[in-house]
Amino acid sequence: MTSILIIEDEERIRAFVTKGLRAAGYATTAVGTGAEGVDLALSGEFDLVVLDIGLPDIDGFEVLDRLRGSGSQVPVIVLTARSSVTDTVHGLETGADDYMAKPFRFEELLARIRLRLRAAAPAPAAAAAPATVLEHDGLRLDLRSRRVELHGEPVELSAREFSLAQELLEHAGQVLTREQLLSRVWGYDFDPGSNVVDVYVRYLRRKLGAERIETVRGVGYRLG
Repeated sequence: MTSILIIEDEERIRAFVTKGLRAAGYATTAVGTGAEGVDLALSGEFDLVVLDIGLPDIDGFEVLDRLRGSGSQVPVIVLTARSSVTDTVHGLETGADDYMAKPFRFEELLARIRLRLRAAAPAPAAAAAPATVLEHDGLRLDLRSRRVELHGEPVELSAREFSLAQELLEHAGQVLTREQLLSRVWGYDFDPGSNVVDVYVRYLRRKLGAERIETVRGVGYRLG
């Protein structure tokens, strides 16, 4: 669960924000002093900080300075009664990610929190690049060049034979039904009563070896 730290000395506002964020599905911790807030924020346990500027010990600008000076990149949204341009610029330059003047609407704060959390979320890992070469038991298909080799020797396959061989190699050891092969290699609009799969399996067996493609009676074929 996403955890949010609230550093706010006014008990009424602290309770208001805490209640609203919990209702929105966030875990919250709330404190009333800057020193305690710094210690908690640097623990690495929080995904975002909501920070008041007018704290009783060290002000929010000092809290921000300590966080950023320690290398913390946790998103910080500042809440403050100081709404002057100078204070706003100072807050942003000190390291705040957003700045809201009091009084504020909770719906707007929630929207800004969601925005900052999305921006801070790590980018999804890049999907693994699809294989461009398939190999199994001495059989090698290069999907880019469309070259086929069997134990290092070139083999000529037609376009449809190549597609069928590719499907079998991609699922080597698995039983593929005739219906699966028909739909994946020839398309769903092909006559389901056709024996074209069996015909092309025979073609492949002649070129790649009869023992390589196993018939699973009543089901389909498997590349062994």
